[in-house]
Amino acid sequence: MSTDALRPLSSTPSGTTARLGASLHIKGEISGNEDLHIDGSVEGLVQLEDRKLTVGASAKLTADVVAREVVVYGSVKGNLRARDRIEIKKDGSVVGDLTTARIMIEDGAYFKGSIEIDRTHSSGGDGDIDKPAYTRAATPSNTAAPAHVPVAKSSS
Repeated sequence: MSTDALRPLSSTPSGTTARLGASLHIKGEISGNEDLHIDGSVEGLVQLEDRKLTVGASAKLTADVVAREVVVYGSVKGNLRARDRIEIKKDGSVVGDLTTARIMIEDGAYFKGSIEIDRTHSSGGDGDIDKPAYTRAATPSNTAAPAHVPVAKSSS
């Protein structure tokens, strides 16, 4: 049986997802230009700028992570920064700060830290959306007078 049939549909177009097996332990920095699935343990930094990192159920990361997308089934202690989205699955655990455009935390997942929604890297959308609501409302968008301004009456 070919292992190609077992690959997830969400992998890169070329179908390449690197795997770090459960018996592997790495201390240092991992960087690359392909999706990565980790089942082992990593201490240090994982940097996959435009790629997806999957933290498997048996994985233990004590690392900061920078990627396009991060999906956590296992355990992570460290800060996660994802340009697109971060998902923490039901048995996943994250202790650290998250910075991303989109976030999903399933029921049963454990999370301790802060979340910052960063829309500067997400595609589309209104540029005005990053401003606080009171700033957007106060910015004049047209030259017409507001409806509540009384009109001066001429005396006859």
